[in-house]
Amino acid sequence: MNSPSDLKLPDDFSLVQGGPLFQFFVRSRLSTGALGLLKRRIIFFVLLTWLPLLLLSALSGHAWGGGVQVPFLQDLETHARFLVALPLLLVTEWVVHQRLKPVVLQFIERGIITAEMRPLFGACITSAQCLRNSMFVEIVLLVLVLTLGHSFFFEVTTIKVTTWYATGAAPNLTYSPAGYWLAYVGLPMYQFIYLRWLFRFVVWSRFLWQVSRLNLYLLPTHPDRAGGLGFLAGSAAAFMPFLLSQGVLVSAMIAERILYEGAILMDFKPEIAVIVVFLLLLVLGPLCVFAPLLAKTKRQGLLTYGALASRYVSEFDKKWLQGGAAQDEAFIGSGDIQSLADLNNSIEVVRSMQVFPFSRQTVLQTAVVALLPLLPLLLTMISLEDLVKRLIGILL
Repeated sequence: MNSPSDLKLPDDFSLVQGGPLFQFFVRSRLSTGALGLLKRRIIFFVLLTWLPLLLLSALSGHAWGGGVQVPFLQDLETHARFLVALPLLLVTEWVVHQRLKPVVLQFIERGIITAEMRPLFGACITSAQCLRNSMFVEIVLLVLVLTLGHSFFFEVTTIKVTTWYATGAAPNLTYSPAGYWLAYVGLPMYQFIYLRWLFRFVVWSRFLWQVSRLNLYLLPTHPDRAGGLGFLAGSAAAFMPFLLSQGVLVSAMIAERILYEGAILMDFKPEIAVIVVFLLLLVLGPLCVFAPLLAKTKRQGLLTYGALASRYVSEFDKKWLQGGAAQDEAFIGSGDIQSLADLNNSIEVVRSMQVFPFSRQTVLQTAVVALLPLLPLLLTMISLEDLVKRLIGILL
């Protein structure tokens, strides 16, 4: 059996550096082993998804007009999906690869994973990598996007007007040539990349859950108010491009319904709320697996430091208030008062300890990033001048 020092631990951890699609990218020189060549991958997907739609719709006369209510160049959702959301999903891979490895390394650097726990910690990483590399899962995702994903888009999410890609009403749609490319090439590729990201969130959640089951060395008096796990809040920043991609796509979908179906922004309040909550659960939900452990650490810390405080206060009382101190020992300049204050500060830190390894500020920042792409939609309800005045009034 390998000793803990021989095990390859966080240096090998990556949530995205594996799987059949990743191996295809490497072999086709669309990626390096370290997720390089990002621009090349983005250009490849744009050329394969968006550009054929432009050419085919132009050939059929539906690029700008052609007797349809939504020609290709006016389809905000399509441009947002393939020119913004999909590239941002690819950017997320690179960002997560760069930022999540140092986060995982903190478990060891902070001593939360002790030497005895390192073999088990290494097993958690190995298990996550095996699941991440699953060919079976990616095949299942591919089948889903070609069946359920296809029908969900064309029967549920499409706008109810004639478009450049189809005419008629679902499920009896008549596809244009560009519509066939959208239905069987472009859309499945986007949905596959998106579902692959949802699967990676599952891998990340499972890995953190396994780590939370280990005997972690947490300190209730740690200054981060999270027992030493406060660094996990930094993982949310790695997923910001993912949040932006979904925000942009949702914003475009709502905008189309406002422009072409006569809807108003307030009609979509429930949907926006559900989407924001869903995105918060994706990004911050995996960190919540540590909540029971942090709550237990806080309870034990209050009991332990409470007992220590009782002993110290009792000895302080006997020494300084009941005449236990030596007659030649000066009260002024004694370190006992400072020690009492330090102990009180430690107990206050324990009392303010969070049961989640992230703060309200992290939740707010994550929600703001998700909602940021929807801000332009406010212009459908209020003029830009009035909006600027209100924002200035809020800020000042």
